[in-house]
Amino acid sequence: MIIPSIDLQDGQAVQLVGGRDKALDAGDPGPLLDRFGRVGPVAVIDLDAAMGTGDNRALVESLCRRGRVRVGGGIRSVDAALDWLDAGAEQVILGTAARPELLSQLPRERVMAALDAIDGEVVVEGWKTRTGASIVERMRALAPYVGGFLVTFVEREGRLSGTALDRVPELVAAAGGARITIAGGVTTAEEIAALDRLGCDAQVGMALYTGRLTLGEAVAAPLVSDRPDGLWPTVVCDPHGVALGLAWSSAASLAQALESGRGVYHSRKRGLWEKGGTSGAWQQLLGVAVDCDRDALRFTVRQHGPGFCHEGCWTCFGEDGGLPRLARVLAARLGEGPPTSYSRRLYEEPGLLAAKLREEADELAEALEGWRGAPTEAARAEVAHEAADVFFFALTAATAAGIDLAELTALHDARARRVRRRPGDAKARYLPSGEPS
Repeated sequence: MIIPSIDLQDGQAVQLVGGRDKALDAGDPGPLLDRFGRVGPVAVIDLDAAMGTGDNRALVESLCRRGRVRVGGGIRSVDAALDWLDAGAEQVILGTAARPELLSQLPRERVMAALDAIDGEVVVEGWKTRTGASIVERMRALAPYVGGFLVTFVEREGRLSGTALDRVPELVAAAGGARITIAGGVTTAEEIAALDRLGCDAQVGMALYTGRLTLGEAVAAPLVSDRPDGLWPTVVCDPHGVALGLAWSSAASLAQALESGRGVYHSRKRGLWEKGGTSGAWQQLLGVAVDCDRDALRFTVRQHGPGFCHEGCWTCFGEDGGLPRLARVLAARLGEGPPTSYSRRLYEEPGLLAAKLREEADELAEALEGWRGAPTEAARAEVAHEAADVFFFALTAATAAGIDLAELTALHDARARRVRRRPGDAKARYLPSGEPS
């Protein structure tokens, strides 16, 4: 599949030719990440850090919080790699520092080794110094320590001349099962499809920035269909993974969806169809994923209005439940619920919500202690009852602050990616007198 690339220099997204000459300045990388991120992780490369001329650290940190990123450029120590992983990077990309003794101290699946080569020879220090080592040699040495490789054919980088497909099978064999991402010259959908068949991803920059390749073409490239009309079944989900329904996509609808950031599909009766165009139940497209057989799609959307179904339900399988539904109900009642609504009272009555949060947290703690002292079924039920209360009031507090459940989930996902953990000790004022923290 495609891995869009954002290269940073002096706080801007840029594209270089051959790693040296600036060909274009793409400006603020934030909107680029929002658009590129619809197709999966995005490679964010700090060229200044890689070349030793400065860094874009604060900017890259903001991008880690904004979307799914692989971070590379100037990462030369274990601590630096861990800093980026703890900052939310899905993976870190190490170049010159990618040595077994360093890589062995990092979580393998979160690390990629960047191998930049000119005519098959590895180059370092911003592509300026030849090492005499071949890519294949380096891959065989590093394969036990990394979850993936980023291989850049420097002589093709930024030139829109096509990549070196003939070299790829040997690299795949040397990678020892680690996933390879190929960069340098990838220009066409056909190349992306060919790389996908070889088991590789394609990192693309210049072709996307210049319009030679669109995100829609790139995602559609490896797709297959056994239908006479060539359509792809598309499972539409909300941010919590709840299936809203089944739709169909064509090359044209996929391209428009990715370009507009909306839920756009192919209706077998009406042709190109933007969900909510007339009903108001529109969708913000968050991401598109391709299944393992390359014959189906998943759209992750933020659904607006009453729901996805034409019958006014949240899903085509009926109403959903659980915390996602509770979050929507609470949001709907924020300032607009009926006068008898308890949630509206919580929003409007000063001090009530804060008091209930403290009360319910204390009651949950007491119930937990009771269960520990006598783990009966009744004690267990009391813990569940009090925990549900805490969920309700905590979600009400978040909603009052304009925070939805998807944002809370994303925060937990980001914390799960941290490698170094805080001790998690309790503050002294919450502990019984005399107990250590």
